[in-house]
Amino acid sequence: MRLSILFSLFTGIIIAMNLLGGKIINFLGVDVSVAIFMAPITFLVTDVVEEVYGKEKVKEFLFSTLITLFVVFGFTIVFAKLNPADRFLFDAEYKTIFLSSARFILASIVAFLFGQLNDMAVFAFLKKKSAGKHLWIRNNLSTMISQAVDTLLFMFIAFYHLAPKFTAAYVISLAIPYYLFK
Repeated sequence: MRLSILFSLFTGIIIAMNLLGGKIINFLGVDVSVAIFMAPITFLVTDVVEEVYGKEKVKEFLFSTLITLFVVFGFTIVFAKLNPADRFLFDAEYKTIFLSSARFILASIVAFLFGQLNDMAVFAFLKKKSAGKHLWIRNNLSTMISQAVDTLLFMFIAFYHLAPKFTAAYVISLAIPYYLFK
């Protein structure tokens, strides 16, 4: 039961990050996506699962959620392209929100996969090096490293050359506060 709850929480948060993350707010003077408040929870969940159930169970979480993301990505594209019924008055807004999300979902899939695989590898490495001790340090260090991988990959795939001002330097300037907030 606990593992099912963790899996549901993990997958739900990943999907929520993709659906809700397009909203940008000003938090402590920095413009950030609302998704940054959910991202650290995913790394915490995988660290707990790896500590209690092992690396293979985390791989199941990752690949099951990855499949779910691909399905959501596919439905997002198809549903946005379908012709609306005459009584549906918000097709332009629907397309604006969900088709702009497609690039973010793709960026999220790549960043999620590499960030989580990195987290799993770093956590396992630190567990071996510490002989299974110092959970707090292992958890935080693996999460900090993996969040950097996740953030940089996501920001470059989602924003690089989105508009002329989105140069590599500009994307990095956006990624730094995102990483620090995570």
